[in-house]
Amino acid sequence: MLDILLTITLGTASILLLLMLSSRRRREGEPPLIKGWIPFLGKSLEFKKDSFQFLQHLQKYHGDVFTVLIAGKYMTFVMNPLLYPAVIKQGKQLDFHEFSDAAASTTFGYPAMCTGRFPGLSDKIQRSFLLLQGSTLNSLTLKMMGNLQLVLQNVFFSSHVMKRECDWREEGLYEFCERVMFKATFLTLYGQPPQINMEVHSNLDSKSWLDALRDNFRKFDAMFPLLIARIPIGLLGKTKSIREQLIRFFHPNGMATWTCPSEFVQARKDIFQQYDTLKDMDKAAHHFAILWASVGNTIPACFWCLYHLLSSPQAFSVVRDEIIGMFGEKEPGSILKCDKLNREHLEKLIYLESAINESLRLSSVSMNIRVVQEDFCLRLNPHCSVCLRKGDIVALYPQSTHLDPEIYPNPQQYQFNRFVENGKIKTEFYKSNLKVRYYHMPFGSGATMCPGRFFAINELKQFLCITLLMCDLQLNAGQQSATMNKSRAGLGIMPPENQISFRYRLKINSMERQDL
Repeated sequence: MLDILLTITLGTASILLLLMLSSRRRREGEPPLIKGWIPFLGKSLEFKKDSFQFLQHLQKYHGDVFTVLIAGKYMTFVMNPLLYPAVIKQGKQLDFHEFSDAAASTTFGYPAMCTGRFPGLSDKIQRSFLLLQGSTLNSLTLKMMGNLQLVLQNVFFSSHVMKRECDWREEGLYEFCERVMFKATFLTLYGQPPQINMEVHSNLDSKSWLDALRDNFRKFDAMFPLLIARIPIGLLGKTKSIREQLIRFFHPNGMATWTCPSEFVQARKDIFQQYDTLKDMDKAAHHFAILWASVGNTIPACFWCLYHLLSSPQAFSVVRDEIIGMFGEKEPGSILKCDKLNREHLEKLIYLESAINESLRLSSVSMNIRVVQEDFCLRLNPHCSVCLRKGDIVALYPQSTHLDPEIYPNPQQYQFNRFVENGKIKTEFYKSNLKVRYYHMPFGSGATMCPGRFFAINELKQFLCITLLMCDLQLNAGQQSATMNKSRAGLGIMPPENQISFRYRLKINSMERQDL
């Protein structure tokens, strides 16, 4: 027995010694290295618990640039926003697309595009995102307006709701935002599927096709942080089956029967049709990925924007008065006419845009990631350069900028007019008496900025305009303040940790009933 224990002890010690000897050591010119004592995991647990406080602590002791071992990856964090431009403009040695392609293909279940199997596909897909900008954005914005109107009509006039239109209704604020934005965004981008039973909800007869789609989406989204962290989907319970149902919903044969898809989605369908090597389920998986990209962050963003306005009487009053000033107080229902809310109108709502920017500043916990393509030394400024190794990750963590008291005084406080200056959107912020170029980064940076950001901002503005003009809204009394669910840190807009209830009712004469 003693021999067995001695053998196990010596074996364990030998393995630990081998790991220590083979583990990475800091070279000359490299940033400070923080590995932790757990092989492979490194500092993963501390990072997951509270990434902001963890990185702030390391910055205090190691300076603005340091390397951390997290889940087998050595990640070099650049914490000072004045150093961001050097990282963002370094396109040759620091690349994002290969990392993004690998992560997305694993998460959403389609083959990687950068392997040579699909020549030119990645470039064509990138060009298709131009259809979310410019003149096509105008038509998309108007289409979204009409769909928001239809969805809210359904909320107030659906036959199964045994209430008068002007009665108070109570609901979870997040659930309300999810219900409205999921359907309106889906109809705007993908069009209208025929009203038939579909495989995605064939066993859920009591639910509409959209309710079933949203339920499955919610279950998949709950596992998204684990999938993006490369946890095998087979270890995540029913997630693989749920993902397959979601993908099957977008099968090309089914989508061919949908009416009025957006130019953006139609262009992607046409692109995929050019590749015989791309299977139908692979095409469907690409379409599913766009669904997640279009609502995965927009829904929690809607929640925080509306929650902050309802929590601040001054913000609510100023923003609502600005909207009324644009559309008129006597007939608030005029906003529901699709030709009344175009990009030109939206861009004039300065306080609304500032309030949205402020909510995004407080709720966005994203990471801007670049993968080092070769060993090289990155010059961050005339006085500082760091040596990086091929395969390492360079990460910008915008939350450290968003909560920097030197850039944003009282950074934890919601100030709806923080981004207003002299009647215009404020675009100049300073740190150490130097202008900060990248001061607000909820949509990423440089060439890797979210291509749908203009559409997303328009959606938020439209949602808030309609909701504030159509409805009386009140947060329920006696609730705790909303807090962020930090389990998704690094992935975008954080959802709320706790349930927030509110009540709402339709304003008299705010909307004419139409048949759905």
